[in-house]
Amino acid sequence: MDVNAAVAAAAAIAGLCTGVIAMLAFRWSERDQARPTRTSLHTDAVLPPGVDTVLSVLRSSAVVLDESDSVVKASSAAYALGLVRGGKLAVEPMLHMARDTRRDGEIRQVELDLPRRGTGRGEALAVSARVAPLGSRLVLLLVEDLTEARRIEAVRRDFVANVSHELKTPVGALSLLSEAVMDASDDPEAVTRFAGRMQIEATRLTNLVQELIDLSRVQNDDPLEDAEPVRVSELVAEAIDRSRHPASTKQITMAAGGSGELYIWGNRGQLAAALGNLVENAVNYSPARTRVGIAARRVPAPGGDLIEIAVTDQGIGISEKDRERVFERFYRVDPARSRATGGTGLGLAIVKHVAASHGGEVTVWSSEGQGSTFTLRLPEAGAVRDRSSGSSRSSRSSGDPTARDEAAADPSDHTTYEPLPAPEVLP
Repeated sequence: MDVNAAVAAAAAIAGLCTGVIAMLAFRWSERDQARPTRTSLHTDAVLPPGVDTVLSVLRSSAVVLDESDSVVKASSAAYALGLVRGGKLAVEPMLHMARDTRRDGEIRQVELDLPRRGTGRGEALAVSARVAPLGSRLVLLLVEDLTEARRIEAVRRDFVANVSHELKTPVGALSLLSEAVMDASDDPEAVTRFAGRMQIEATRLTNLVQELIDLSRVQNDDPLEDAEPVRVSELVAEAIDRSRHPASTKQITMAAGGSGELYIWGNRGQLAAALGNLVENAVNYSPARTRVGIAARRVPAPGGDLIEIAVTDQGIGISEKDRERVFERFYRVDPARSRATGGTGLGLAIVKHVAASHGGEVTVWSSEGQGSTFTLRLPEAGAVRDRSSGSSRSSRSSGDPTARDEAAADPSDHTTYEPLPAPEVLP
């Protein structure tokens, strides 16, 4: 009896101990789960309320660092710029700024040039970095990409320098020539000679100022505000008329073909200036007794048919290294020849801006000593083309012999130039 009582008491004690141990283990597990781990410190939960939403709408690249310099939060732009790699800030100067700000709480800002990721050309990425404390433990880093802004500023600076240089040349020449006229006041022949030179320099200065105005206009104006269907044949005739005198002086033959019933949708003045510049360049850079051709055609394209206008000359040609730069402002393939012809170096830049603002492009093919072909590709005025097609179908049914000849051609053939009356030729 005593033995049974002792066994029962021992079992009760053992059960009580097991219950106490289980309760302690449960409590310990709860406490361990509630304790913050190193991993939990790098989740969005440690960010102050609303910060995550604010960072997601910022244009700047954003990185949030904790006290151990680990990345708590980083925007996609920060990864794209290569600022964050493997959960760490990869730019050493920015990391030093973050540590200094964490230590003294001061806001810091610096501009840096960083190497671009994935390029072997050594191109620098210009950024502005700003570091500020975020709460008691975190540091916020905002990085702004300044590369494009710096490029635009460099272009603007070069443009001002080039304009200043180009304006100084004729202005200086006019100043010297006026002094020469004053000194030769008793020599009528000298006065006449110097006055003629002054007229040349004044014309060059006028042309430069006008082309600067034209370039500014095509860069700032929206061609769609005054857009209208523009007939290609009229643009070609205007461009030929603009260069008629210099072509006649050099006995250059000018021929046009293929512009027929083609229309472009855009600003008539800008389109005329662009094509006129191409034809004028072709005449200026062609030797005497050669040929300049202007041809137009319709070419199919995925987004709608394009009108292609090609200006071909038999001039000096353009080297391969110069072909990439001919559309830059004030760039001249042959500076000495440009001075002789009165060129400003802005004509092709205007052509490029007009083509781009009208949703098209301008390209160049050239071979040194054989000549060049500049090609404008611009969207066709589709509604006008449809009306023209309807009227031409009516003329075919009325027995117009010209219409019957055009109907005999394959309408699906877009690679041949459309027929035109006899090309205009200048002796």
